[in-house]
This record gives sequence, structure tokens and C-alpha cells, in this order.
Amino acid sequence: MKTIGNLIWFVLSGLWLGIGYFVAGIASCLTLIGIPFGIQSFKLAVYVMWPFGQELVPKEQDHLLRGILNIVWIVVGGFWLALFHIVLGLILSLTIIGLPFGIKNFSMAKLALFPFAYSVTPKGLGDPNSGPLAD
Repeated sequence: MKTIGNLIWFVLSGLWLGIGYFVAGIASCLTLIGIPFGIQSFKLAVYVMWPFGQELVPKEQDHLLRGILNIVWIVVGGFWLALFHIVLGLILSLTIIGLPFGIKNFSMAKLALFPFAYSVTPKGLGDPNSGPLAD
């Protein structure tokens, strides 16, 4: 089921969301200060392209540094990204077919708002340091 969901998601919105996050990551990596934000944008790009079968796992270490980076992220654009995902999730949740996609958008809003606080791991692993997108 996750393969079908990922394919439908990719065709309808995942490709465009992924390209947007990828371009933002490249733009962020042009400066030394922006490299950590670019890495998080790449993490978001992969997650928004193939979200089904993956889950967000909270990170437990470096709360102060991750908090500061999340605050800067929110001010620079994370708030608007999260708001976009929430509005899109609400719109998609109006139909039965769109409900799983709406729920995924709410998950993406959490990651778009606090990318330094979560790791994306394959569903069921639960260890933020073992997934392919762990920092």
C-alpha cells in the first residue's frame, strides 16, 4: 500500500515539493552559514517525495543548539512552509481519498517547522541515529 501511496503522492505533488526543497537546499549551501539549513532542506526534499513508509523520530541530543537552529529556521521561512503544509493538509482532508495525503502533510508541517528536532527513518526502526536520513 505504501508503494501505491508514494506513487500517487509523487505524481500529484511530491515531485514539485521535492524540487522546491532541493533548490532551497542548494541556495542555502551557497554560504557557509547556510550549510546546516541546506542539509535540512535536502532531508525535507527526500521526505516530501516519498513520505509513506517513513516516520519522524524526535532527536534527544543537543537541545540548545537544535533549538537555536530551529528558531533561525522558523524566522527565515519555516513558519511559511509549515503553514503551507497545514493548509494543504486541511484541503486534502476534505475527501476520503485525500485523507491519507492530508495526514502526511500535517506530519510534514511538523518537520518543516522543526527540521533540526527530528530524523526521518523507515517506519518501525524508531532510532534517529540509524535511518538513512539521520544527521
